[in-house]
Parts: sequence; C-alpha cells; structure tokens
Amino acid sequence: MSKADLVAVSGFVLLFAMMAVRVPIGIAMGLIGVGGFAAITGPGPALNLLAQSPIRVITDFNLSLIPFFVLMGVFATNSGMSRELFRAGQAWLGFLRGGMALSTIAACGGFAAICGSSVATAATMTKIALPEMQRVGYRNDVSSGVIAAGGTLGILIPPSVVLAVYAYITEQDVGKLFIAGVLPGLLAVLMYMGAVRIAYRRSLPAGQPFEAREAISSLRDVWAVLVLFVAIIGSMYFGVVTATEAAAVGSLLTALIGIFRGRLGYANIMESLIEALRTSVAIYTILIGAVLFGYFLAITQTPQKITAFLVALDLGAYGTLGLILAFFLLMGCILDAMAMIILLVPIVFPVVTQLGFDPIWFGVIIVMTVELGLITPPVGMNVFVINTIARDVNLFTIFRGVLPFVVTDVIRLILLIIFPAIVLFLPMTMN
Repeated sequence: MSKADLVAVSGFVLLFAMMAVRVPIGIAMGLIGVGGFAAITGPGPALNLLAQSPIRVITDFNLSLIPFFVLMGVFATNSGMSRELFRAGQAWLGFLRGGMALSTIAACGGFAAICGSSVATAATMTKIALPEMQRVGYRNDVSSGVIAAGGTLGILIPPSVVLAVYAYITEQDVGKLFIAGVLPGLLAVLMYMGAVRIAYRRSLPAGQPFEAREAISSLRDVWAVLVLFVAIIGSMYFGVVTATEAAAVGSLLTALIGIFRGRLGYANIMESLIEALRTSVAIYTILIGAVLFGYFLAITQTPQKITAFLVALDLGAYGTLGLILAFFLLMGCILDAMAMIILLVPIVFPVVTQLGFDPIWFGVIIVMTVELGLITPPVGMNVFVINTIARDVNLFTIFRGVLPFVVTDVIRLILLIIFPAIVLFLPMTMN
C-alpha cells in the first residue's frame, strides 16, 4: 500500500470515528482535509489551504444564493404562509376520505416551493397539521408519517439548498438543477397522496362536505406563494435572472409581502435575520470543510482510484449506478442529507460522468436518494424533528408511519431511472 493510500484509508477511518463521537461534519472534514494534506505535502502547503479556503468559500458569488434562500424560507415561515397553504388544501381536498392527510402533503409541497429545507418544512407542518389530524381521529402513525414524508419535499422541489450545494460541488448550472426538480417534485406529491389512499384506506377518517365558497375564498390566502413561485422559478426558467438573483429577489419579496400583510414587524424581521444567519453559518462551515476535504481527496487520488475500481467490476452502467445508490441508501442510515452530498458526491461523481450519465439528472436522482435518509432509521432527521415537537408521538410510531412512503420513494426512484426525460424535459427547454 502506497503512502497516499495509507493516508486516505486512515483519513476516512478517523473521519467516521469523529462523526461517531458527534464532531460536527464540517469540522471533521476540515481537520481530516488539512491533516491528510499535511501528511503528504508537509505543514506549509496545508496551512496555506487553511488560510485561503474559508475566504474563497465565503466570498464565492455563486454560493450567495444559499443565505438568500434560507432567509426566504424563514420569512415565509414567520409570516404564516404554511398555515394558509394547509387551510387551502383542506378546503379543496377535505371532502375526500383522508382529505386532511392529502391537504398536509399538498401544503408541504407548496411550502417546499418557497422554503427549500426539509427539516423546516417538517417542523412547520408538525405544529400546524398534526394537532388538526389528531383532533379528527387520525392514528398517530398515519399523521406523523404523512408529515415526515411530506417534509422531504423540501430538498427536491425548488428552491432547494441541497441541490444548490450539489451544483457548487459538481460545477453544474444551479438554475437547470432547480428546474429539473419541478416535475419529479410534482410526481412525488401525487405518489405520496396515492400512498395515503392505498396504504391507510381502512383507517382514514371520512371527509367533510365540500364548500365551494370556502374553497374559492381560500385561494385568496395563497396568492403570496404563487407570486413567489412564479417570480423565482419562472424568472429562472425564462432566463430573466440567474439563480442567485432569483434568490435575492425572492427573499426581498417574501419580506415585503409579510410586511404588507402585517405579519412581519420589526421584532419578527430581526428574529428571522438571526435565525437565517445561524443556519447559513452552519451550512458555510460544512462547505468550508468540504473544500478542505476535497484537496485531501485530490492529493490522495481517491476519486480516481474508486472510479477505476468500480469500472473494473464490469457491472455495466446501470449496475454501477445501482451499487452507488445502494451505498447512499446505506449511508443515509447514519448521515444526514447535507453530509452525504458533501462527503460522497465528490467521490462518486467522476464515476457517474465516466459512465455517461447526465450530471443534472444524477443530481435529482441522488437528492431523491438522500431524501430517504430523512425518514429511515436510525438517523431520520425529519422523524426526530417531529418527535422533538410532538413528544406524545414516539419514534417507533413515526418510523412505522413512514414505511409506505419509503416504498413509494423507491418506486419513484426506479421510474426516474427508467424514464430520465421526466427530469430532463424542462431543463432542455430552458432559454
């Protein structure tokens, strides 16, 4: 074993050991990156990396969309848009059997279009939808499972912070990635609704009578979400603005709408700014660690060696892709979505491109795969968020409730692999 191989193996062992003792992923990757680089080149070059990389990440214009989209989601949450989406969904779908569960999924999809965070979507809908479903007689496993699965839409339906990070790591067009997530996101909403009706058909409470006047009236409350979605996705699709410009406009519009409707006062705005700052700092810390770890991967040639190894297995393009996705599913049991994207994508991306897969398509596929990690044991982030807010619903109950949606996600993943046009159609029509 060469020195580079020994350093690479030792680095990964130490990295997972640090994560096992709860060292933050960004810090762990940064330490291994600098330490591994120093082991091969000496301390001088490694310290230069440590001095230059953080500044380069923080001042990267392409990454400035992340804090803007985070701020937009916080403004949307604090101005009550999620509650309005839930009420509108209930007004239009509440007459169906299990209508409140369907309304929750629809509201999660709508909120994901202006939030971009699965955890925030799950937390918000737990506060709004869970008490209502419990009130009308939904079982806890059904109600919590619906919310946990619906929350995963936050990292697929654009704008998505995870897709933005994937774009940065792989140097892809973030606007095309966002547009590529639209149809798979809509498909996810429809399939989740189908899963509710099929898996829980015997336990769903009856619907309420449809009131046309109430349904039409509810649309007046969701105009803000429609305006924001059109302003962001529409302007990117038609090439009017870049993704970064769309993020800036979106955060400003969300704030102005909240102020105009009397939902955001001075105290709310300051609270939103502080919350967005904390979240953005956490993301940037991970990104800085990822950049430092990337130099470690480069100097040890780990991606090239893994590419050669996987290609030599001669499993074929789709066999190798299946192996990669299975590995991501396995790692999803111990890592959160952002950690998987940042840690593993730089390693497997060269393999994917060498096999001839479209990088935009692969971005959506891999984000859908890491979605499963948000609702599978033992580290299902959305599940823990719901349990933290609703202490009367235990973890086992929530994990039992998400099982039909895990099956649905696997089926959807297979469909998108068989029919890549579902992902690539809209990006191919962009200006």
